Amino acid sequence: MAYKLIALDMDGTLLNKQKEISAGNIKWIRAAMDAGVKVTLATGRPIREVAPYAEQLGLECPLVVNNGSEVWKAPGVLHFRKELDPNRIADIMDILQTYGDEADFWAHTVEGLVNKTNVPSDLAHIHWLQFAIRCANPVTLQEIRDRLTSWQTFEISNSHITNIECNALGISKASGLTEVCSLLGIDMSDVIAMGDSLNDIPMIRAAGLGVAMGNAQEPVKLIADAIAPPHHEDGVANIIEKYIFS
Repeated sequence: MAYKLIALDMDGTLLNKQKEISAGNIKWIRAAMDAGVKVTLATGRPIREVAPYAEQLGLECPLVVNNGSEVWKAPGVLHFRKELDPNRIADIMDILQTYGDEADFWAHTVEGLVNKTNVPSDLAHIHWLQFAIRCANPVTLQEIRDRLTSWQTFEISNSHITNIECNALGISKASGLTEVCSLLGIDMSDVIAMGDSLNDIPMIRAAGLGVAMGNAQEPVKLIADAIAPPHHEDGVANIIEKYIFS
């Protein structure tokens, strides 16, 4: 099949252990674009962290950021944004206080990064895009996840086995990628989507070819159509060479 779009998660997928794009990945991504295939990034990172990588690759495709809470037509042109309910952010903060230092958090907002060092005094006037909780104790992390799930307010995923990531209900990398496809006039069946964590599962399931990295969490591998080499072994380059040029 002639795929028209490649959607790449960043951490654990496109980027190596040094948080860089390897020469091999750059070579094959640019080869794909030269062949007329679009390439986008679909990541939990905010646009301010994504734009430099998009520029490095010369991407001219809409970008999915904050796990789908935003879609940018270009790094400076917002297409879509869905925020979290600030009342629910206050509820999460109340829960975290009961765990003290055992659980940490960070949040991506329109205004910037929020963590324990700079919690706003007025949560209601912050534009919350994504809220994440980190905890090294898997029992505690699951307990927090179960409480948040019971509210039926969030899409809950992770980008690492030690965290929980919350987005607005109905928001995921798949919903963001659907927006990108609509902008480009293509179907999700025309997409190769690659990732390694639970926040990648929706887009991997929805894509024409869903790819899990060799370093992916086991649930991701179980639902994928194909398994790539690990991110530190140019897994992205391998899939592009195999499915675009073979």
